[in-house]
Amino acid sequence: MKIYNAYSREKEEFVPIESNKVKMYACGITVYDDCHIGHARQAIVFDVISQYLRHRGYDVTYVRNYTDVDDKIIARANSEGINALTYSQKKIEEAELDLSTLGVIDADIKPKASDYIEKIIDFIDGLIKKGHAYATERGDVYFSVSSFKEYGKLSNRNTEELLNGVRKDVEEGKKSPIDFALWKSAKVGEIYWESPWGKGRPGWHIECSTMVIDTLGESIDIHGGGKDLIFPHHENEIAQSEAFTGKPYTKYWIHNGLITINGQKMSKSLGNSMTIKQALEKYNAEVIRYAMLEKHYSTAIDLNEKVFSLAEKQLYYFYNTLLKINEFLKSNDNSNGKAIEPSIVENIQKSFNDSMDDDFNTTTAISDLFSICKYINSLIINKKFAKEDISMTLSQIKDKLVQVFSVIGLLNENPQEFVDELRNKHLKILGISAEDIEDIILQRANSKADKNYEVADKLRNNLLDQGIILNDSKYGTSWDIKELYSIGNE
Repeated sequence: MKIYNAYSREKEEFVPIESNKVKMYACGITVYDDCHIGHARQAIVFDVISQYLRHRGYDVTYVRNYTDVDDKIIARANSEGINALTYSQKKIEEAELDLSTLGVIDADIKPKASDYIEKIIDFIDGLIKKGHAYATERGDVYFSVSSFKEYGKLSNRNTEELLNGVRKDVEEGKKSPIDFALWKSAKVGEIYWESPWGKGRPGWHIECSTMVIDTLGESIDIHGGGKDLIFPHHENEIAQSEAFTGKPYTKYWIHNGLITINGQKMSKSLGNSMTIKQALEKYNAEVIRYAMLEKHYSTAIDLNEKVFSLAEKQLYYFYNTLLKINEFLKSNDNSNGKAIEPSIVENIQKSFNDSMDDDFNTTTAISDLFSICKYINSLIINKKFAKEDISMTLSQIKDKLVQVFSVIGLLNENPQEFVDELRNKHLKILGISAEDIEDIILQRANSKADKNYEVADKLRNNLLDQGIILNDSKYGTSWDIKELYSIGNE
C-alpha cells in the first residue's frame, strides 16, 4: 500500500509505527454553524481511509475531534444569548446527524476541546518550561516560532518568508509577528477558564496536539484534514508537539482537496454556501457521497448541478444493474449452475484492493465498477450460456460487488428502493406520474394489437418528448427516465 505523504511530497510505502496497528487523527469540525459540504468531504474521505485500512486487516484507532470553543462560536452564542458550550453542543448533535445520514461511520474517539482544558494548560506550561513559549503581562501565551528550528517543514516555508508576509503591527507582549497563540486572555463577555496566566481559553492549534497525544500517543501514523489546514494549523501542531515531546509527531500527512461551488470558493457573502442539510434536501445521501469519491481525495472538486446530476445517473446505472440481477435470479434457478468465469469474481476484490492500495484511489475503483456492470448487462442477454450458469455467475458477482464497495460506503441501499426514489424524483420534475405512463403503455399496446402502428408510434414519441423512454421485449414494455437511462446505454 502506498500513500502520498504531504510531508515528503511523494508516495511512500505504508508501514505503520507499530506492526498492524494504525493510529489516525483527522481534524474535525469547528461547530460555529451548520456543517457545510466541505465538512462532508473531509469526513467522508477519512471515513473511507479508516474503513479501508480495517478492510486490509489493520487494527485502526481513529480519532476525529470537535472544536467547541473559538471566536466564531462565542460570537454566535452571544448573539443568541446562550452559553458558548450549550450552543456548540447543539451544533455537535446536528453535525453527528448530518454525517450519519451521509453514511459516515463514527470515529472511535470524538474528543471535544472543552473537555481538555486542564491537559491543554499542562501542555502549555510544559512548553514554557522548555523555553518554547512565553506569557505576556495581559495573560496571553505564545509559541516562540524561532525556538523550533524546523518550523515550516510541512508547508515548505521558512521564517524569513513568513516575516515578510505578515503585518508588522504586533499584539501587546508578542515578541515576533509569526509567533502563534497557545492561550488567549479572556475578553469581556467571553467564556473563560482559570489558568496560571489568568482567565482565558486555549488557542486553536494547541487543542489538536493535546488531544492527539492524549488519545493516540506522542507519535502517530496518520494525521489528516483539508489542504487549507497545512498552514498554519498543521505546521503549528508539528512545532508545538515536537517541541514538547522531542519525538516525531506524525509519520504520514494526508490532505483532501477543497470544494468550490460553481467555480467559486464557498462563502455566505457570495450566496453559494451549501450546508449538508441543504444538499440532503435535493440529493440522495449516497449520491452526495459518490460525488465526493468519484474524484481522487486529493483533488479539488467544483460542485454544481451537473456534478450531482451525473452522480445520480451513474449510481442509477449501478443500482439498476443490481436490480436486473435480482430480477434474473428470481426467474432462473442457479442451484445446479457453475460460474462461467470464476476469475471475474476474484478479480473484483483484487482490482478494488489494487486501486485503494494506490493512495486510496476511489476513482479507479469506481471506473472498474462501470466495467463490471457493463459485463453484467451483456451477460444477462447472452444466449450462449445456460441460464443456470449465468444465474450462478450473476449471484456471485452481485455478492462480491456489494461486499467490496460497501467498504467505501457505496451500494449499501436496496436497489429497488434506490431506483424508485430517483425515478419518482425525476417524474415529479417532468410533471408526469407512473400511472400516466402505464396508461399510455396500455393504449399503445391496444393500438399495436389493432395494427394502428401510427398511433402507437405517436404515443411512444409523445412520451419520449416528455423525457420517458420505452423498451419493448418479449416480456412486454418497460419504461425508464431518459436522462437516467443514458448512462451505460449509449
